[in-house]
Amino acid sequence: MLISKDYKIFIAGHSGMVGSAIKRRLTKMGYPNLLCPSRKDLDLLDFNRVENWFKDNKPDVVILAAAKVGGIYANSKYSGDFILENLKIQTNVIDNAWKYNVKRFLFLGSSCIYPKFASQPIKEEDLLSGALEKTNDSYAIAKIAGIKLCESLSIQYGFDAIALMPTNLYGPGDNYDPINSHVMASLIKKFHDAVINSSKYVTCWGTGKPLREFMYVDDLASAALFALENWDPKSKDAPKDRNGNNLYFLNIGTGKDISIKELSLKIAKETGFMGEIIWDHNKPDGTPKKQLNIEKIKKLGWLPKVNLDEGIKRTIELYKKLN
Repeated sequence: MLISKDYKIFIAGHSGMVGSAIKRRLTKMGYPNLLCPSRKDLDLLDFNRVENWFKDNKPDVVILAAAKVGGIYANSKYSGDFILENLKIQTNVIDNAWKYNVKRFLFLGSSCIYPKFASQPIKEEDLLSGALEKTNDSYAIAKIAGIKLCESLSIQYGFDAIALMPTNLYGPGDNYDPINSHVMASLIKKFHDAVINSSKYVTCWGTGKPLREFMYVDDLASAALFALENWDPKSKDAPKDRNGNNLYFLNIGTGKDISIKELSLKIAKETGFMGEIIWDHNKPDGTPKKQLNIEKIKKLGWLPKVNLDEGIKRTIELYKKLN
């Protein structure tokens, strides 16, 4: 294995949906030395505090799961905040991890880094091959900068940094804010609340035609640990791009997508909603199709475990417990 269970592992963003899933996975798999400072103890936007923390704690492995995230509305309305805060978080953590000789670094990105009209399913090589989706380009540009910073430090200085690009995530710890949530959480909230309030209809954004891929967040957590333990981008058997060059980031997903309309029907059925679904065509659809090609991570030996129907059922049950 490329990491040891004796290593001190810093999970940046451990309280978020992704970070908490990774923390659960590491704990389950017997990694006892997890560093999970609170926001009060470590402000990732403050370079000096981040540097002092690295000096004092000397982590062996860093997992960067911290980010400012949101749905279409939040990305469009607060684009300045999204690019500035994410660039600060990434630069502060990556720079100090490299400076203080972290043994392995994992950066978590997003499938939104790819062009709006990328060929489908999207391969890693499609990065920077076309224009981004306008509704989240600020967030995407920040994430691309993080990928390239990790890649460049790895090539120039031998910094052991890898990155994973997950598809749309859902599950434990998701954000159900009515404005800032992602599509899965937003739909679960809408349909569940409609049943509780005996509403006769639910209004959904856009046309329902866009196709999206969804992965239960615990599957990403398993992929993160799998990559840390097994994937060395510079090994001869590691995935390469179409020109035979080393790849420093890999797609993580299910390899299957579904229309937003079909997803809505699944959630309506699971929540017991029997009313009408109205589609608000004045709201944006976003990218028409966004399905990841996951052949490279599959060849390394990783596969997702939770299918969509089971994941939706689990997540609705979790949401009910929150309410």
